[in-house]
Amino acid sequence: MRRLDDQRGAVRVEDVYDTAIDDLWSAITQPARLARWMADVEGEPVLGGTFHAVFTSGWEGPGRVDVCEAPGRLLVTLSPGADDETVVEARLTAEGDRTRLVVEERGLPLEVLHFHGAGWQAHLEDLGRALAGEDSVWQPRWKELTPVYEALAVP
Repeated sequence: MRRLDDQRGAVRVEDVYDTAIDDLWSAITQPARLARWMADVEGEPVLGGTFHAVFTSGWEGPGRVDVCEAPGRLLVTLSPGADDETVVEARLTAEGDRTRLVVEERGLPLEVLHFHGAGWQAHLEDLGRALAGEDSVWQPRWKELTPVYEALAVP
């Protein structure tokens, strides 16, 4: 977690998955696969497209795809134009037969960084579960991780 200015910050989480980069790209961009681990998405998840997402975390709202460079980089704006607008960037890197995914959400109020850090880590863990054919455990895992991230809070 890091401070961007006096009011806003960013969270960054990453994981490495036992799958090829093209498969992981599909898992983070295709609505049917996103629904298995993070969010129900309706709309046009293509460059310049808009969508509506309902996350397993409970967050619901509009988004816009600002960068879509398959299979390496995706950048979306959540709640575009609103006071709570944030930018989420995903970067994928092949590491042999595995793929590293780095997710960063920028523009968050400092007082909620720990909630989002815990949330993104839980989402990325659920992605690993989805790739293995297992069920999501987002809520209990988020509850476990929140105090850990709170201890890491940006002063």
